[in-house]
Amino acid sequence: MATEQPEYEVLKQQDDFELRRYAPMIVAEVTVSGSMEQASSRGFRVLADYIFGNNRVDGATNTEIAMTAPVTMAPRSETIDMTTATTMEADDGRWRVQFVMPSEYSMATLPKPNNPDIEILDYDERYYAVVRFSGLAGSKKVASKTAELRTWMEQQGLEPRGVPELSRYDPPWTLPFFRRNEVKLIYRAE
Repeated sequence: MATEQPEYEVLKQQDDFELRRYAPMIVAEVTVSGSMEQASSRGFRVLADYIFGNNRVDGATNTEIAMTAPVTMAPRSETIDMTTATTMEADDGRWRVQFVMPSEYSMATLPKPNNPDIEILDYDERYYAVVRFSGLAGSKKVASKTAELRTWMEQQGLEPRGVPELSRYDPPWTLPFFRRNEVKLIYRAE
């Protein structure tokens, strides 16, 4: 069975770049510290614990929630200027890691995390510029792809909003050349 992914419409595509309109979605988010690689692993473990049953709903505990893709991460810092952040570097070492929740859930029906560090967020429709790439998503490659995306957005006359987000779609045992990764930036649709 295929892993559920967020619903989106491609508004424009050019080579590895896309403009997308994402449908509303619910995400589970945790903030963790460390390098990009350390934070990715730490955040994944905390959120996996939640979806594998460390949660409660209607008085019951241990409800499993299906895994979705991608796992997304972005710097979390109170000092980043959201309109001019240029890289995916957390200046204070804090990162937000997110799992998109399966579309069958609403905020009322989604199991509540037992871990108080996990936040459940309800996102409205969002517009993203995206660059897709394969291989390993280390910090140098992500920085390079972020710069490419910003250049492409400038050529399209789009102003980025927020910080770059890294989305990884495949498990770590996937061969690098088969991996699907993306860097995304929110933009305001006219």
